[in-house]
Amino acid sequence: MPRRMPKRPGQNTNSSKFHRPEAQTPQNARRNYDRYLALAQAEARSGDRIAAENYYQHAEHYLRTMHESAARAHSGRAS
Repeated sequence: MPRRMPKRPGQNTNSSKFHRPEAQTPQNARRNYDRYLALAQAEARSGDRIAAENYYQHAEHYLRTMHESAARAHSGRAS
């Protein structure tokens, strides 16, 4: 019989309890962008280039999300 790994506290194997949020609102994307940008800048100032790059990549994701949301809103008004 295969050995099972012990379950960590807070670990849930029932995926039906998890759900993805609906489409992100532009306000959430902006808030997350600002948060990750501030974290990246703080890490860059402290000299941790690796952590800074990680946070910059997260910020970039939310920047793209905001641009896509704006493009969708603009194309919706144009039709």
